[in-house]
Amino acid sequence: MKTVKQTLLIVFGLVMFLTSCDEEQKLQLASPNGNSEIVLSPASQEEGGLVNFSVLYKGRQVILPSSLQLLTEDLDFGSKVEISELGRVSVEEEWTTRFGELSQVPNRYSQASFRLKGERAEVLLTCRAYDEGVAFSYQIPKQNGLEDIAIDDELIHYRFEQDFPVWTTPEREPGKLTAQGEYSRVPLSELPYGAERPLVIEQDSQVVALAEARLVDFARLSFSADPAGGLSILSNLDGKMVQTVQDTVTGALKSQRQGHSKVKAHLPLQSPWRVVMLADDHGQLLEQNYLIQNLNPPSAIEDESWIEPGKVLRETTLTTQGAMAAIDFVADHQMQYVHFDAGWYGNEMKDSSDATTVTLDPKRSKGPFDMKAVTAYAKSKGIKVMLYVNRRSLERQLDELLPLFAEWGIAGIKFGFVRVGDQQATAWLHEAIAKAAAYQMVVDVHDEYRPTGFSRTYPNLLTQEGIAGDETSVSNEHTLITMFTRMLAGAADNTVCYYNKRVETMGSHASQLAKTVCLFSPLQFLYWYDKPAASPEKLDGLWGDTKHIGNEPELAFFDQVPTTWDETKVLEAEIARLGVVARRKGGSWYIGGISGPETRAVNLDFSFLDRGQKYVAKLYTDDESIETRTHVKIEELELTAEDQLVLQLEANTGFAMSIELR
Repeated sequence: MKTVKQTLLIVFGLVMFLTSCDEEQKLQLASPNGNSEIVLSPASQEEGGLVNFSVLYKGRQVILPSSLQLLTEDLDFGSKVEISELGRVSVEEEWTTRFGELSQVPNRYSQASFRLKGERAEVLLTCRAYDEGVAFSYQIPKQNGLEDIAIDDELIHYRFEQDFPVWTTPEREPGKLTAQGEYSRVPLSELPYGAERPLVIEQDSQVVALAEARLVDFARLSFSADPAGGLSILSNLDGKMVQTVQDTVTGALKSQRQGHSKVKAHLPLQSPWRVVMLADDHGQLLEQNYLIQNLNPPSAIEDESWIEPGKVLRETTLTTQGAMAAIDFVADHQMQYVHFDAGWYGNEMKDSSDATTVTLDPKRSKGPFDMKAVTAYAKSKGIKVMLYVNRRSLERQLDELLPLFAEWGIAGIKFGFVRVGDQQATAWLHEAIAKAAAYQMVVDVHDEYRPTGFSRTYPNLLTQEGIAGDETSVSNEHTLITMFTRMLAGAADNTVCYYNKRVETMGSHASQLAKTVCLFSPLQFLYWYDKPAASPEKLDGLWGDTKHIGNEPELAFFDQVPTTWDETKVLEAEIARLGVVARRKGGSWYIGGISGPETRAVNLDFSFLDRGQKYVAKLYTDDESIETRTHVKIEELELTAEDQLVLQLEANTGFAMSIELR
């Protein structure tokens, strides 16, 4: 890519040891256990006087000498950039959370700071080496009378020794969903434009994921095959949308983006973290996904007691009768929330729709729907109410809606069809989440948004989409790709379906049960298209194939399964083929397993249980001989830590298990 006049050109690499040879200056930074290492070194004059970075994992160079460019007309470094070390720290701590896949999160790293100084400008660079991966972030301070900056782009060239396979989302283009798109496995030289984060790269016996953390007020990065050629992946930033135009069905942005001034800010400017996640296999990479949250500041909410994770029932009739039935069902089935989706305040896709009023969209419901009576009844039963609001109303009315919703007794908002990518959209969204926290409201961000760890700082952001969930009729194979790609970024709202006819082609009912364990989300939407038996029959809504929830005995698993965890272990991880995850809450364990397009034998080793203890387990599997609508078999087993169990999973099925102390 052609640079502009006075371009700031830097290449970052990470290792924190200064050699005695001036011609081979190297700065080396290793993680506490020594497995992860980043190496910083100057490039040759033939390379333009750049600084190179490389990344090592267990002694192997997984990223070859690579480079970062900042394109800006506001800084001129001159012909040479010198590197000086400013200091180092080592951190070894844990932080606690009620909202994660672990309740005690390890946070151990080595950190070093540098000054990158040219003849007329400077940048500060912070590098971290965790046992789980490496990261760097740069800061542009005020300098030479400069107080504002415009960055035209940030280009990182990640270079590799082979044409390794990568798991990528579809090419990003107007009118197409990428974060919710179907993945494919391609050579890195064929990576399409706009591939999403995290980007998983398989390197023989090791796995690398390129990711982003602490994206709050900056343009999003994405990946593509490097147009300069070679075995290189290029990341660059999203430009500003010229005009926001969305598909009224999918929400995909049709707008074009402009290329200049992708980031504008007052100085000092701090970049997000550029992250390289490192592991031996896909399972370990998923177990260590807390790295993304570790790169974000601690919680800004002093009292988090009002934030309640839990299970959600979407009320599909938008009627008072249906709402009361939903509240009763939720109260009787150890669920926490009732959610009212699009249509309660008119056509969500029209700017004229007013979310300060209850004005039903006649295409969704003919009513009646009494919001005041519904929220009062929910409060009397100890149930929380969530409302969907499209970004059109949120962007226009948020400051009015928050105090009004608090007055109504609303506990949370699902943000719909949010804009993502450019700096302005990113900043608005995270500011909106912080504003919601001030009114003690939880948030679920839907559609193309993918997390970068902001939920550590604002844990009222309980979940988000950025996933092709069950409402899009995804196959088990797709889910097994999602588990080891998208889920590296954090929680995902999968919208579990159960009685809907699409389950017959997606996978099985036992695999639907398993998804509540396999796909982490502090807010779990269950029965996405289904309604309680007491709910009225409504055929005038745009909800698809809705059915009444039955009394099949396996629904006890949905009643019991938690949505946040104290401990997580990945027992099987074969991307696209097989996934088994075990999670602990208190003294109880839950296991979810999903098979792809092949019949598989799963050998369950229960050595993670406490030795000397006896457990009773319930095993849920698919069995066509069971005479219920869902054909789920339930078996009770006695277990100890010494036991093993072999399960034969047919293609596109699954299993779930709950394990309690006897």
